[in-house]
Amino acid sequence: MAVPVAYARSHERVVRLCEAGGDSRDLRVRLLEELRTATGFDAYAFLLTDPETAVGCSPVADVPCLPELPRMTRLKYLSAIGRWTALDGIALLSELPDRSGSLLWRELLHGYGVRDIASMVFRDRFGCWGFLDLYRCDGGFSAAEAEYLARLTAPVTAALRRSQAETFVVRPSGAPRPGPLVLLLSPDLRVLARTPETYACLSLLVPPEHGGPEVPASAYDVAAQLLAVEAGVDANPPRSRVHLADGLWLTLSAARIGDAAPPARRRAIAVTIEETSPGERLAVFARAHALSPRESVLLGHLAKGRDSHALAGRMCLLEHTVQDHLKSIFAKTSTNNRGMLLARALGA
Repeated sequence: MAVPVAYARSHERVVRLCEAGGDSRDLRVRLLEELRTATGFDAYAFLLTDPETAVGCSPVADVPCLPELPRMTRLKYLSAIGRWTALDGIALLSELPDRSGSLLWRELLHGYGVRDIASMVFRDRFGCWGFLDLYRCDGGFSAAEAEYLARLTAPVTAALRRSQAETFVVRPSGAPRPGPLVLLLSPDLRVLARTPETYACLSLLVPPEHGGPEVPASAYDVAAQLLAVEAGVDANPPRSRVHLADGLWLTLSAARIGDAAPPARRRAIAVTIEETSPGERLAVFARAHALSPRESVLLGHLAKGRDSHALAGRMCLLEHTVQDHLKSIFAKTSTNNRGMLLARALGA
């Protein structure tokens, strides 16, 4: 099938946007502007994800049911059909034999006039970096539009991964460290209580629109993932690691409160927010910079203070092979010595 000229030109513009890179939020906003011009849609939700757990965070979104965001998030994570963790590139709601099989559409979006959803996932061999839902109310997405969108997944995936890699910088001296912070949610994800600084932190992850109230969207995501695990929809842990600002990475986790006496679905959910541990930070750093498995292992040993001789013995390699791996790591991470590499990887 020949690619329409307009889509071919739009694809070229998207590739240029991806190559230009930049902050992940600004990048997503620019991409959405181009996609709207090329295909047209009525609403959208574009989230980053933890590359390992695929749990969403830091959304850029304009949805038709913002007051029902907790419910929308819960249904999105509980919907097995069209779930980003089960996608390979793109899927259209209109292509389902029975679209009512989508819990999100049947229970919520149908009532807001949504006729079709184009769902895209941005995944490579290093992890899942984000997903995008485009909503259309006046009809379905065409096969040509779906093909156009599918061709964008590879360059957008690479751009999102690089944008995450660029967040690994040395933190300013004396920069404050948060938490741990806690947000308490009801089983249907309504906010029950929070520690004083929690919303200030979450509002940096999802800046309020036009002076509106803070929306703890990233907290909804990890809590909804806990519900998905309990329902057997997905097995990934309810945890996400996300960059906040100035090289600071946070880990959000969700767990039920209380003992096992009441049924789990009736117990409140605690979302904790704390600085990402060095080991967890190293893992994301390695994925974001496209390190090979051997290079990732070497980086972990390097962070423990081992020299080349010790590294060679530990990994059963020749010392010059260790040096070759180090040169490759330096090239991929835009560093030129071990001190600079570890300063960026560990943020200190």
